[in-house]
Amino acid sequence: MTATRTEDLAETDLIRELEHLHRTRHETFLHGAPQALREHSNRTGELEGEYLRRHPEREVDPARTRSGARGEG
Repeated sequence: MTATRTEDLAETDLIRELEHLHRTRHETFLHGAPQALREHSNRTGELEGEYLRRHPEREVDPARTRSGARGEG
C-alpha cells in the first residue's frame, strides 16, 4: 500500500489525520519507541505544514500570541 502524499489529501482527511495525531501525541511521547516518536513527529510536521500552506490567513486568537498571553494588548 502506498502512503497518500500530504498535498493530495482532501481537506476533511487532512483535518481528521491532524486530530488523530494531536490526540495520540502524549501517549506516543510517554510510551512510544524512539522510532515511533520520530515518525509521529515527522508526520505531524508534514500535516501541520500542509494545513498552514492551505490556510495562511487562518484566524489567530490574540490570546494565543506572546503579547496576548502576557496581557499586553
